[in-house]
Amino acid sequence: MNQPIDIEALCAERGLRITEQRRVIARVLSESVDHPDVEKLHERATAIDPGISIATVYRTVRLFEEAGILDRHDFGDGRARYEAAPEAHHDHMIDVESGAVIEFVDPELESLQRQIAERLGFRLVDHRMELFGVRLEKKAEAGRE
Repeated sequence: MNQPIDIEALCAERGLRITEQRRVIARVLSESVDHPDVEKLHERATAIDPGISIATVYRTVRLFEEAGILDRHDFGDGRARYEAAPEAHHDHMIDVESGAVIEFVDPELESLQRQIAERLGFRLVDHRMELFGVRLEKKAEAGRE
């Protein structure tokens, strides 16, 4: 799923001024294969440019989100997490024990969602699905103790 998206190029397309610090933050986001929160983004950005403040990361993330470049997610851990706005739709499965996020696409599920919308008198134009679960192997191990 996580194919790199060139956030810096998206900024240019949308006419956003790109400062050197924004360029670093954009690069960190583009290279992220997870869904980092602002603190994790700050940690990664300051490894490249120690002069980047947490406030700059917050402002940049908000700017990118408002421009439709980033998607914000709440995966139930109390932190806003981010990913580049994907070109293709996908959903998320969140492991509530580890916090791992797995992206997936299921055509059967997408079809069912459209059918439900139609049954309720709507044409589905967008949706977001986040499933929260516990890995089955761990549950089975817990039962043996």
